Amino acid sequence: MTATLDNPTATASAPTFDSLNPANGDVVGTYPIASKADVDAAVARSREAAAWWGALSFAEREDFLLTWRSVITRRIAQLAQVSHLETGKPHGDAQLEIIMAIDHIAWAAKHAKKILGPQKVKSGLLMANQASTVEYKPLGVVGVIGPWNYPVFTPCGSIAYALAAGNTVVFKPSEYTPGVGQWLADTFTEVVGGRPVLQVVTGLGETGNALCTAAVDKLAFTGSGATGKKVMAACATNLTPVIIEAGGKDSMIVDQDADIEKAAEAALWGGMSNAGQTCIGTERVYVHEKVFDSFVAEITNQAKDLKAGAGEKIGPITMPSQIGIIKSHIDDAIAKGATVVTGGADAVGERFVQPTILTNVPENSTEITEETFGPTLAINPVKSMDEAIELTNATKYGLAGAVFAKKNGVDIARRVRSGMTSVNSVVAFAGVPALPFGGVGESGFGRIHGPDGLKEFTYAKAITRQRMKPLMMLTSFARDAKTDGNVAKLITVMHGGKKTLK
Repeated sequence: MTATLDNPTATASAPTFDSLNPANGDVVGTYPIASKADVDAAVARSREAAAWWGALSFAEREDFLLTWRSVITRRIAQLAQVSHLETGKPHGDAQLEIIMAIDHIAWAAKHAKKILGPQKVKSGLLMANQASTVEYKPLGVVGVIGPWNYPVFTPCGSIAYALAAGNTVVFKPSEYTPGVGQWLADTFTEVVGGRPVLQVVTGLGETGNALCTAAVDKLAFTGSGATGKKVMAACATNLTPVIIEAGGKDSMIVDQDADIEKAAEAALWGGMSNAGQTCIGTERVYVHEKVFDSFVAEITNQAKDLKAGAGEKIGPITMPSQIGIIKSHIDDAIAKGATVVTGGADAVGERFVQPTILTNVPENSTEITEETFGPTLAINPVKSMDEAIELTNATKYGLAGAVFAKKNGVDIARRVRSGMTSVNSVVAFAGVPALPFGGVGESGFGRIHGPDGLKEFTYAKAITRQRMKPLMMLTSFARDAKTDGNVAKLITVMHGGKKTLK
């Protein structure tokens, strides 16, 4: 799949870069590196298109978005193949990601009017003569910088919700997955009759920086914390507001009354699926000491036939530089006394990393403190759920996590400092379109998905309309001492209360 030079986001003389298959190094496609001028031109086109797209009714935008949803659904095998080639993930995993994105597109389209349209608000006694409403207006042009690990689902959490809210979008996909981004933009453009409502600018870091400093009204970024800080700094030049989703070091907590077989199954999938390259995946597991041995035995048995490789359930590491980070984390944990259950120091190959399970991992090792983003699990025993929560929260991150317990699962989940937690499952919250998605701490801020996600791409517009003459005219120089006295009595009745300070 090769981008041609008639791509409107780049000039004929623009330099190019190759998208490579991480499983074998083959060239998947060649794409232009959009310059700052190219990005600015794309934003200008998007600004013009916003006048049309933003003026449509919610129902009209819903129709376009639901048509796009149907196009993606009908061509799901085609998009899954592009994702498979560019990320290396198995076809089934690529398809699952797309399915979740489709559901979110539909939800955003169908719920935008109810959440963002005009809503009556009670005016209160002081302003009883006013009819009050609030509605949420589109910002204009939204920039989206997407990741490579989930190149459909993650950016669509911003793209679909921004579009449903009435914005146009300029999308810069990861340089590892430009073909996926181009496919999404091309199909949407097809749906809206060629209008540049959703555009793609392909390129490297400089292209992303150009989008940050362009005349966009908001920017949504998903990626590493280090890059997220650079994005914020670049956006600060124009006071452009940002949404940052910057990864995590999520834990699973397993209480003594948990279903051990299901907990082990979930931990294994949460830690190893997508080759561990999941921001909301499981990296740490804290298991009550009374069931620690049985849990380790169960997950070891379930992992015995799990392999990484061509045609296996675990694909390659998509970003080559991550290989060294994964190895350094495993080596550091072993050097500090961790026990190797499966995998280990020899698990890291040139393109693939074999599943690695470590136990009794020191809390000061990078396997515990830093995001590994590989198929590894650190499993440690705890004496109580209080200890499990304390260790879980002893991190600079706060994105997501999971709890397995029959009795106190929800109570434990509420005490975890994170934006999202699943009880007796993993990452279930990501599949619920009505729930907000995002973290705290160095996992970022802002929310996509759900009502919060729709509102993130709008500004609130408050309107009051006088429906009758006020009993007391307060906003006039004609206000007299009698009116002042009456309003003082009224406010005392309303808010004076029965108690006061002595």
